[in-house]
Parts: sequence; structure tokens; C-alpha cells
Amino acid sequence: MKLALTTLLLIATAALAQGPKKFARTSDNSRSPAKETAVTINGKTINISYSAPSVRGRTIFGDSGIIKNDGTYPVWRAGADEATQFHTDADLIISGLNVPKGDYTLWIDLDAGKWQLIVNKKQSWGTDYDKSADVGRVAMTMSKPPAPVEQLRIALSSAGGRGRLEMAWADMAASVNFTVK
Repeated sequence: MKLALTTLLLIATAALAQGPKKFARTSDNSRSPAKETAVTINGKTINISYSAPSVRGRTIFGDSGIIKNDGTYPVWRAGADEATQFHTDADLIISGLNVPKGDYTLWIDLDAGKWQLIVNKKQSWGTDYDKSADVGRVAMTMSKPPAPVEQLRIALSSAGGRGRLEMAWADMAASVNFTVK
């Protein structure tokens, strides 16, 4: 019995000695599965990794929604769990904002009916927004999807050497255009 307890204690100590692990985005979380979208423009890849929550009968946006623009959510991590990750192999211009190639997180300022996309340099869990690390903010074009969108959808697309980032969830959709420098 003593040997079994000693062995168990050694295993637990070894596991703890490895230190904290970065939270991994996993695809088996049925409530907010991991998703990725990518596009290649002029030989350069741009990709976004995010966790996609579902509506599941809830009101999402607005005064009675779970994501409000009343100070409860000054910014939204554009997904669930970990902050939405954004990588670009090329320097971009997103609606006039210069974004050097690299790794970022994306956030949304949910001002009623007029969202702003926030590109942030800090790689963090989805609760640690740091405004001082903002590369900048750009206005998004708002629209209503033709039908309610059950699960958050983020998509990157290209046409004629230009790119487009689109987001849709519940009864809201937003987009922004970008170019590769």
C-alpha cells in the first residue's frame, strides 16, 4: 500500500513539476468546437483560429442578450474560450489599418449596430484584453444574415488579390476588407 501511494505521489509531483500548460484549443468541445479559416493571396497565407459557440436558444446580442454593449462586455473575444487567433504571412492593410505580418488576437467592440474589429498584439486567454496592445481598430460593415446563424462562423475569402473577413452569429453579420501589401 505504501509503495502504491509513494508511486502515485511521485507521478503527481512529476506532472506538477512540468509547470502550467498553455490552454489548447481542442476540437472535441461540443459547446464551442475549434474552427479555422484560411486564405492564400499572392502566395501569402492568412488564417484565423477560433472557438465557435452556438446560440442554443439564447438571445446573443442586444439589451437582453448574453453579450451586451453595456460595459459588461466592453470588447468581445470574437468567439468562445481562448481569444481568437489571427496569423498573417504578409503585411496587410485592413480598411486602412497597417498590420505587419505576425501573430495577433482579434476582438470586437460591440457598439450597438456598428462593430469595430480590434487587432491586438497580445497573445492571451480570452479574458485578458489589453487595450495598450492594440495595433488598431477598424469599422466593420454590418448586415443581417438571410437566416439566423446557429454557430458562430468566421470566414476568409479572396477575389482579385483582395481579401475579406466575414463573421456571422445569431442575427448579426459583419465584414471588413483587406489587401496584402
